[in-house]
Amino acid sequence: MAFPQVEELTALIRPVTDARGFDIEAVKTVKAGKKSQVVVAVSGDDAPTLDQLEDVSNELSELFDAAEERGDVNFGAGYTLEVTTPGIDLPLTELRHWRRNRGRLVKVDGDIFRVGALDGATGQVVLVVPVKKGEPGVRVVPISDVSGAVVEIEFNTPPVQEIELAETPFGEIAEIAEESTTGKDDK
Repeated sequence: MAFPQVEELTALIRPVTDARGFDIEAVKTVKAGKKSQVVVAVSGDDAPTLDQLEDVSNELSELFDAAEERGDVNFGAGYTLEVTTPGIDLPLTELRHWRRNRGRLVKVDGDIFRVGALDGATGQVVLVVPVKKGEPGVRVVPISDVSGAVVEIEFNTPPVQEIELAETPFGEIAEIAEESTTGKDDK
């Protein structure tokens, strides 16, 4: 049996992560001489704790060893397994990424926004334009139109106005965005 492909490992890993309510964000394999390295990044609506990551690591290690004994996979002369979280630089590509980062700053095409409400049915997200002078603004955009968005680390306390807009339900914020783009609020 050849060295396992990422797709094979992902299929092997999925039942373990699904049982714990985690999403597989990345599986990376590196064949390094006699020893191989497998890195699995998982996340969830509640960030995994170190104890949970250790439990997943132990379970995956047993699973990989059993699969290797059966001849289903071949890691060569052994492997190192690392189970981790994806980290702050994970691009926001899925609806769940945006949902989990609501209220946080993101960088999109060089501009900074705060993640607001989502509409899962239409795949749209509210991007709050930070306060410069006056009131913050909002944009409602399809997630599919946003590429390369990553979370920005924020050291200062965010402005209350931005947080309030980020926490506003999608239906209400969509109306505010519509009014600001059509000029209805300029009376």
